[in-house]
Amino acid sequence: MHVSVTIWLITVVVILGLFVFDFYAHVRTPHTPTLQESGLWSAVYIAIALAFGGVVWWQWGSTFAGEYFAGYVTEKALSVDNLFVFVVILAKFSVPRVYQQKVLLLGIVMALVLRGVFIGLGAAAIDAYSWVFYLFGAFLLVTAVKLLGEGGQESEPAVKREGRIERAAKRVLRTSDDYDGDRLFTRRDGPLLATPLLVVLVVIGFTDVLFALDSIPAIYGLTSEPYLVFTANAFALMGLRQLYFLLGGLLDKLIYLSYGLALILGFIGVKLVLHALHENTLSFVNGGASVAVPEVSTGVSLMVIGGTLVVTTVASLVVSARRARSADRAGRPSGRER
Repeated sequence: MHVSVTIWLITVVVILGLFVFDFYAHVRTPHTPTLQESGLWSAVYIAIALAFGGVVWWQWGSTFAGEYFAGYVTEKALSVDNLFVFVVILAKFSVPRVYQQKVLLLGIVMALVLRGVFIGLGAAAIDAYSWVFYLFGAFLLVTAVKLLGEGGQESEPAVKREGRIERAAKRVLRTSDDYDGDRLFTRRDGPLLATPLLVVLVVIGFTDVLFALDSIPAIYGLTSEPYLVFTANAFALMGLRQLYFLLGGLLDKLIYLSYGLALILGFIGVKLVLHALHENTLSFVNGGASVAVPEVSTGVSLMVIGGTLVVTTVASLVVSARRARSADRAGRPSGRER
């Protein structure tokens, strides 16, 4: 797949333009988005992502389009899991709901820029050392086993990471204790200070990058094209702000989502290891020669990823509804169990 510098530049400009449009059209004036607004624009950004997949199909063929769609679906699913942590961060800092749009959008832009660095480093490592696929595969398998062993519970480790990022940010930034509208900096009878809103932005941006330690190796298991890796990440993050407000309380009902994501990460980890064996250059593995192992096609990857998400989502909603009915009959709150 050949992607010229011109196409790269046009793509980056268009993506940044969409974020700028989002800021001036929806975020610049602080407000709490309605369910209708969030649903409409979530659909718009998903439509844009699907349309881009059509462009990839038109320009580079169905194989690369399939890789893009598999990567987009995977990254979108992983980004939904990030929303659980965003809820915790915004609640901990008591961010007024009317200002949450701004901090989420700017945090997502910051995360995309930092992810771009990770994507570039990953592409360079893969291009220079094919055995990196072994490392990516092993990392995903360990992550999947860890998620399953924790019962799909990622909240507590994530909160600990978020606490470390907050402390580091406050050591670097001189911060005020109070919010000043939706301003990131404030001056009150003294030096310029960062408001808590800026600290939240930094925490969200860097927390998302920590999640990218899973998602970047995962998508490289679906496509080795940096252009598709970047665009799948960008379009998955785009509209994440609207999705946060759209899903709202529904997040608490997705009780099996992390289990599904663990299975997806494990599947991609196995796929990476098989690919590494097929491209093997390590002298202590089969004498440095390729190992005759089956490779998983993009079509199979799409079916496994899509099927896993559908099953875990439906099961989550059914079981959550059953628990809610039981709780109502017992006269007690149902709570989220994961």
